[in-house]
Amino acid sequence: MDSSQTVTLVFYGIIALIALGAILSGFFQVETAAAVVVQRMGKFQRVATAGMNFKLPYIDQIAGRIDLRVQQLALDVETKTKDNVFVKIPVSVQYHVIPEKVYEAFYKLANPKQQISSYVFNVILGHVPKMNLDDAFLQQSDIAIAIKDGLDDVMKTYGYAIDQALVTDIEPDEKVKAAMNEINAAQREQVAASARGEAEKILKVKQAEAEAESKALQGQGIANQRRAIIEGLKQSIEAFSAAVEGATAKDVMMLVLVTQYLDTIKEIGAQDKSNTLFMSHSPAAMGDLFRQLQDAVMIGQKAAGAGV
Repeated sequence: MDSSQTVTLVFYGIIALIALGAILSGFFQVETAAAVVVQRMGKFQRVATAGMNFKLPYIDQIAGRIDLRVQQLALDVETKTKDNVFVKIPVSVQYHVIPEKVYEAFYKLANPKQQISSYVFNVILGHVPKMNLDDAFLQQSDIAIAIKDGLDDVMKTYGYAIDQALVTDIEPDEKVKAAMNEINAAQREQVAASARGEAEKILKVKQAEAEAESKALQGQGIANQRRAIIEGLKQSIEAFSAAVEGATAKDVMMLVLVTQYLDTIKEIGAQDKSNTLFMSHSPAAMGDLFRQLQDAVMIGQKAAGAGV
């Protein structure tokens, strides 16, 4: 083989290597949950899906890669409520590119996060300033639904689907929080005080009822005791009159009264805490006592006869 043939072979070998390299460079890989936009001479050609793909070397170019997974955008929106309370509202928007609309997502919208942010601000600033602070807390889910519904309609045109819009909290100023906590504490204390007052009322009513019942039972016991005493006196008078000839009921009654008087004096003297007791000790003292008792009995009988 002469030199010219060698040069020719070398030349063809180089051409073959270049061609092989060019062919191999046309192969590219697309990951799962992703898409690749392929352009030909600057014009959209097709969307390459997951797996091994091929493009014409030096003619087709990869314009960009699109992530098809769900993404999250976190925002903090500051606004004012109807009752002039400034609040910060954290919002989380979860969205993804619709696989069938990769073209719209890549070419129609340059900055999807900025577009979503603008619409979230617009919705919140259109709703929250019409609500009082308490209503805003109660209607967090309504605000989130309004954000999602509005974003769905707008972003679907650009190839994006909104999975979820979450209003995670409403954060008023720290001074407002402290004031709300004080109001809540005062209301709970008021309820507790009312409950304590009601309990004390019930306790006093029950104590009064128990005391009334106790006094009723005590009075009943005294009445029974006096009834028994009267019955015993009656039997004693009848027995004494039968045993002692000429003794009248009045005499027996006076004797019983004197006996009870002496028993009472005896009981008083037997008490440990009794002080000195002064009594008349003359021989006529018993007669005076007897006459005083007689006079008291006679006065009582006259008063009973006169209907006093």
